[in-house]
Amino acid sequence: MKAIAVIPGKPNSAHLVETPRPTLHAGTVLVKVIRVGVDGTDREINEGLYGAAPAGADFLVLGHESFGRVVEVGPGVKKVRPGDYVVATVRRPDDCINCRAGEYDMCIAGNYTERGIKGRHGYLSEFYVEAPTYLVNVPPTLKEVGVLLEPLSIVEKGIMQAYKIQERLVWKPQRALVLGAGTVGLMATIVLRLRGLEVFTMARTPKPNRHADLVEATGARYLSSREQPVLGLDETYGRFDIIFEATGYSPLAFEAMEVFGNNGVLILSSVTGGDRHVEIPADKLNLEMVLGNKVVVGTVNANRRYFERGVVDMQRAEERWPGLLGRFITHRVQGLENYEEMIRLLNHEKSAIKIVVELGAGAQETTAKR
Repeated sequence: MKAIAVIPGKPNSAHLVETPRPTLHAGTVLVKVIRVGVDGTDREINEGLYGAAPAGADFLVLGHESFGRVVEVGPGVKKVRPGDYVVATVRRPDDCINCRAGEYDMCIAGNYTERGIKGRHGYLSEFYVEAPTYLVNVPPTLKEVGVLLEPLSIVEKGIMQAYKIQERLVWKPQRALVLGAGTVGLMATIVLRLRGLEVFTMARTPKPNRHADLVEATGARYLSSREQPVLGLDETYGRFDIIFEATGYSPLAFEAMEVFGNNGVLILSSVTGGDRHVEIPADKLNLEMVLGNKVVVGTVNANRRYFERGVVDMQRAEERWPGLLGRFITHRVQGLENYEEMIRLLNHEKSAIKIVVELGAGAQETTAKR
C-alpha cells in the first residue's frame, strides 16, 4: 500500500513509499483511511526539526490527524464494528503510573510514542491497524468534519483541565482571550463560546479575512495584533479569566501573563522549537502570579477522554452554527501521490486553516479551495 513518509532528521525528505498492508490480529481493528489533516507538526518533521522512526525502520509515515472507516475487526473486538467511522488518538503509553491509569498524555518518564511523530508510523497511508481502545467512534452526521477531532481534543484537554484546577475555589469565568486564529485557536473560540464566555480572538491579519469571518460567526470578537497589541488589552476590555495561547510565538505567552486577571488561567498550546530569548518584567510577573492566584497550564496530545468530549462539542457546534466546522477545511489535496502539493501548501499557503489529504474514492487530482 502507498504512504507518505519522511526520513527523520533529513530536511525536505517527504516521499511516497510502498509498504505492506498491515496485518489484522486478535484484539485489533483494520481501518481504511478516508482523510488526514496536516499541520505545522508535519511541516516541522519534514524540515528535520524532530520526529523519530519506529524501531528497526529507516522512515516515518507522517500524519497524526486521522479519519477513517473500519474495514474488519479481529477476534475479541466488541466495541467497534465494520462500517464505523473512527478517529484514532495519537499518543501511546509507556509503563509509568499515569500511563497505566489511561492518562498517557501525562506520562512521567516521557518514553511514550506518538503515531506519525515519535516512534510509530502515522496515518498518511491507505490502511492502518489499531487496538480499539485508541479508536473513538464518530457519528455519521460528523463524517465530513471528523478529521478536525484531533486538534479539537487538544483544546478540550486544556479547557477541561483549567476548569478542573479551578475547582479549588468559586470560579465563574466570564471573559476569555484566544491568541491565534488557526485551527486550534478557532477550536478554542468555539469551545469557549459553547461554555458561554465572552470571547476575544486575536490574530495578526486585520479584517476582512476568512479567519475573522469564522470567529465572528460564533459571536466572538476578532482583534488584529497589528492594530492593537496584547499588552494593554486588559485596559480596553478588562482582565481575562481564561487566555488560550495558540500562536506558535513564545513571547506572547509572557505578554499574556500581564493581561489575565486574578484567579485566571493561561493555557499554552504552542510547541515552540528554537532558541528565542525575550526580556520580561520578572519581579512584576512573579508578584502578580503569586498574589493573584494565577495558573499557567500546558496542553498537547490528548487521551481518549478529550476526544470523546470533542465529539460532543462538535455535535453541539453543528447544531448551533450549522456548516461552520466544514468551513475550517480550506484546502484539499486529492490522493497520497500528490504529497508535493501537500508540502507546498504547508510551506507557503498562509491563508490555509486546515489542509487535508483525501484518500477516498475518486481522489485523482489535486485541488485547493480558496
